Amino acid sequence: MIRNLDVQPDEEILEVGVGTGLALPMYPRHCRIVGIDFSEGMLEQAKQKAAEHKMGHVELHRMDAGAMEFKDDSFDTVVAAYVVTAVPDYRKVVSEMIRVCRPGGRIIMLNHFANDNKIIAAIEKVLSPITKNLGWRTDLALQTVLDGTPLHVARKQHVNPMRLWALVECVNGKNVNGKTHINGAKNGNGAATYAHINGTRLSEQASGQALG
Repeated sequence: MIRNLDVQPDEEILEVGVGTGLALPMYPRHCRIVGIDFSEGMLEQAKQKAAEHKMGHVELHRMDAGAMEFKDDSFDTVVAAYVVTAVPDYRKVVSEMIRVCRPGGRIIMLNHFANDNKIIAAIEKVLSPITKNLGWRTDLALQTVLDGTPLHVARKQHVNPMRLWALVECVNGKNVNGKTHINGAKNGNGAATYAHINGTRLSEQASGQALG
């Protein structure tokens, strides 16, 4: 996942739920990485890994992803792998990721989301109470996560052999060029509204398609 991010020099990246820091060595050294996790034990392992690899471009903090201590618009990119379906309140976490990510920045989620196939989705819904006891849920749909937010899908791809996990790259459409587009919103004629991001107009229909 990290190798496909096309990280730019001096890019400010936040990794939410950094865990033991497995992904840290994969980031290029020309960017700045800030990793947060609520588990002190996992952070200790991540700090050891950062020290072993002499990663001076990495900072690690114990922090609640649903109540981050960073200022608004602190990061160019926010990465959250296996987080959204594992936290008690995904809305708070997504809201905080949007807040600390700059307008027009990227929010990237790697997660299992409910399947578009109705039969598989029904099975996932039945399994969800069981998987919740293991620490995650299987019945959360991507569109449910995006509804009511200014996030627009720029790229979505399935990344594991069974295609059960999705890598979703979103553009943060908050306050871009003086306009904010909320997912699911329509204009007075019932047509899709638009976000203006870095000079590009994205419709709701187009926002669900992969770029390139």
